[in-house]
Amino acid sequence: MTSSGMALGEVLSGVRLRGTLSAEAAARRVAGIEYDSRGAGKDFLFFAFPGSRVDGRQFARDALAKGACAVASELPPPEENGELASRWIQVEHGRQALAMASRNFYRKPDERIQFTGVTGTNGKTTTAYLIDAILRHAGNLTAMIGTIEYRIAGEIREAANTTPESLDVIRLAAELEEAGGQYLTMEVSSHALALARVHGIHFHTAAFTNLTRDHLDFHHTMEEYAAAKRMLFAPADSPAPEWAILNADDPASAGMASAPLSHVIWYGMNGAAELRAENIRSGFDGLHFDAVYQGKRQAVQSPLVGRINVSNILAAAGVGLSYGLDLGLIAAAMQACPPVPGRFERVDRGQPFLVVVDYAHTDDALRNVIQVARELTSQQAEPGRVITLFGCGGDRDRTKRPLMGMAAAELSDLVVLTSDNPRSEDPLDIMNDVMVGLRRFDTPAVAEPDRGKAVQRALAEARSGDVVILAGKGHETHQILKDRTIDFDDRVTARQVLGSLGYRAGHERRG
Repeated sequence: MTSSGMALGEVLSGVRLRGTLSAEAAARRVAGIEYDSRGAGKDFLFFAFPGSRVDGRQFARDALAKGACAVASELPPPEENGELASRWIQVEHGRQALAMASRNFYRKPDERIQFTGVTGTNGKTTTAYLIDAILRHAGNLTAMIGTIEYRIAGEIREAANTTPESLDVIRLAAELEEAGGQYLTMEVSSHALALARVHGIHFHTAAFTNLTRDHLDFHHTMEEYAAAKRMLFAPADSPAPEWAILNADDPASAGMASAPLSHVIWYGMNGAAELRAENIRSGFDGLHFDAVYQGKRQAVQSPLVGRINVSNILAAAGVGLSYGLDLGLIAAAMQACPPVPGRFERVDRGQPFLVVVDYAHTDDALRNVIQVARELTSQQAEPGRVITLFGCGGDRDRTKRPLMGMAAAELSDLVVLTSDNPRSEDPLDIMNDVMVGLRRFDTPAVAEPDRGKAVQRALAEARSGDVVILAGKGHETHQILKDRTIDFDDRVTARQVLGSLGYRAGHERRG
């Protein structure tokens, strides 16, 4: 969707400027907004951001050469005269300014589109998928923005970031409105909140999943990490969400509830939860439980497995209730919703053991997924083993590496340690950090930096009744190495390895 254009003064309405906008500049016509000079065009307002590696001012000339009417940045203009300096608008906060300008330019679609934001360490993607499924099951045209993909009125697009820049969010909301949709669900990461990617956006409902150790390379402390999450519920420069859906089983929810919220639904598996799950049964066929809310009891079935997904389903149900939907309709949507890609996703070629791919990349998430596997193996007449393959990403929080090693070793019967996305780091250095935690237990462990060979090793070790977890990459289809990015999908690799071992879908192993 494109706007019909707007005066620069209107676009920058409410934006804090470092200086005065002249009458001549305020009257300039803005045909579009961009922060990537490759997308800039005639009469565009270009935002130049400071970066850790590249200064956005370097691209301002490119944008002006394409006909941009002005450049906005929290940085001063380069020390030079000429057209660049004359068209430079210095703002107090670049990304806040982008967010406000985007809302103005697209005529504030968040005042007509119902936004739902989901934040927390684990479960954001699954919960967002479930919310979108509920809203679509109710007959609505929707949009969803998340880690795996973006969906806009039925069209699927590649996801660039878990939470894109504010301009992209607002532009997608405007597209949804133009298509006749009304509901937009999005994962809201702590990075996005700290970097003002959702600044000023009005959320009808905000949901909190949980808070565990992650992203401390960015936030430095758990207190800063929690404070970033809290910004969704207590934004500094916009109204708080009308509804908050909070996890009664997680103590960190109390901090989210400190905001002046209009309506709160507490969900969980303990008796204090207003929306709670009872009579939970988890098996290979999925979940069965009763959802209890305001005196009503509703049977819920889902193909998702593990108690952790009970929490995700309850969070999504709470969001549905915030929109006035019936608990019975919500339950029907849950039963029809397929598993989320890369979240305890099964790989089946007829082998007598379970192979699952999961995105778990924190110690808490890894612990949760192993516990789900342990529950499944314990229900068999002869309990099988849990074999866990995982690695840790490079250029990310090093402090969680030994913690992940401890989680895997404590709960698994066999650990296969390998690479995830090593990025600029040496995979062996990363693995050595993990081994510090692994060695605290006597659990048998194999170290293989080549992830493809590691998958082969893990599957070759599996016997009837075992559960093999391929953790860390989930839905991802590439592996980021120091000097290149290669095609790599755990699911594809697992199918190929199982085939090489003689397994065929629907048939027993040959020989």
